Amino acid sequence: MHGAGILALICMLGLGPTAEGVPSQCPNDCHCHGDLQHVICENVGLTKIPRVSAATRLLNLQRNNLGVLPANIFVDAKGLVSLHLQHCQLREISGQAFKGLKKLVYLYLSNNEISSIKPGAFEDLTELTYLYLDGNSISELPKGIFSPMINLFVLQLNNNRVRELRAGTFAGATDLRWLHMSGNELSSLQPGSLDEVENLAILHLDHNKLTTYPSAAISKLRVVEELTFSKNPMKNIPDNAFQSFGRYMEKLHLDNMGLEKFSDGAFTGVKALKSLYLDNNKLKSLPRSLDFGTIQNLTLANNPWSCNCQLAPLRKWMDSTRQHPDAICSSPSQHKGKQIRDISSFGNCRVKSKRAKKGARH
Repeated sequence: MHGAGILALICMLGLGPTAEGVPSQCPNDCHCHGDLQHVICENVGLTKIPRVSAATRLLNLQRNNLGVLPANIFVDAKGLVSLHLQHCQLREISGQAFKGLKKLVYLYLSNNEISSIKPGAFEDLTELTYLYLDGNSISELPKGIFSPMINLFVLQLNNNRVRELRAGTFAGATDLRWLHMSGNELSSLQPGSLDEVENLAILHLDHNKLTTYPSAAISKLRVVEELTFSKNPMKNIPDNAFQSFGRYMEKLHLDNMGLEKFSDGAFTGVKALKSLYLDNNKLKSLPRSLDFGTIQNLTLANNPWSCNCQLAPLRKWMDSTRQHPDAICSSPSQHKGKQIRDISSFGNCRVKSKRAKKGARH
C-alpha cells in the first residue's frame, strides 16, 4: 500500500499523530474518508477552522464554536465542493473569507448568529449554486454582495432580520431561480430590487411586514411558478399584480394576511393557476379576473363572504370539482352561516363562461 493510502487508513481509524496545520493529514479529532476527500469534524469542540488539503472535496464543520470566519481561512482547500458550517455560532463573515474556493458548489451557513457579511465575503465563489443562510440575524444585504455568484440557483435566507431589498442587491446573480425570504422583517421591496433576478421561479416572502403589494419590484419577474405572501399585513391586491408571470404561476399563497379586497383586474393574465390559498382573511368577494378554469386546490375558510351573484363563478367551479372547500357566508342575512356550496339561489345568477370555454378548447 502506498504511504498516502496508509496515512488515509490511519486517519480513518482515528489513529493519526498530532498534525495540526499539516494539510496532508487528517485534522485532529476529525474523521477522514477517501484519501482526505471527505473531512468530517462535526461537533468535536473546534474553535478554529482546521487546515485541509486541496484534495478535500467535502468539509463538515457543523456544531463547533467558530465565532468569526477570517479572510483567506480556506486558502489551502482549493478543491472544496461542499462546505458545512451550520450551528457554529458564527457571528461575522469577513471579506475574502472564502477566497480560493473556486470549485465550491454547496455552502451551508444555516442556524448561526451571523449579523454581518462584509463586502467581498463571497469573492471567488463563481461556481456556487446553493447558498443556505437561513436562521441567522442578517438585517442588511450589501449592494452586490452576491455578485460573484454567477451560477447561484438557490438562495435560502429564511428567518433573518432583513428589512428591505434595495436595487442592486442581487446584481450578478442572474441565474437565481429559488429565493426564500420567509420570516424576515421586510417592509419594502424597492423598485429595481429584483431586476437582476427576473428568472425567479420560486419566491417566498411570507411572514414579513409588507403592507402594500410591491408591484414595481414584482413586475420585473417573468416566470414565477410559486409565490407566497402569507402572513404579511397587506389589505389590497392591485390590478395586474401577477400579469408579468401569469402564464407560469401555478401556486399562490395569500392566506392569513388580513386581506380585504382584490382589485377587479388583480388576476389579469393569470392563465395557469392550480393552487390558490385565501383562508383566514377578510375577503367578501372575488374579482372578475379570477379564472377558475385551471384551479385544482382552493382554500377559502374564515372569510366573511358576501353570498351574492359576484360569487357565482366560484359556486359554478364548486359544482364542477370534487374539491369542497369550506366557505361560509356572512351576508346577506338569509344566507348567514351557510356553506356557499349549499345555497341554491346562485342558480338564478348569470355567469359568463365564454373565456372558460375558449381556454378549454385545444
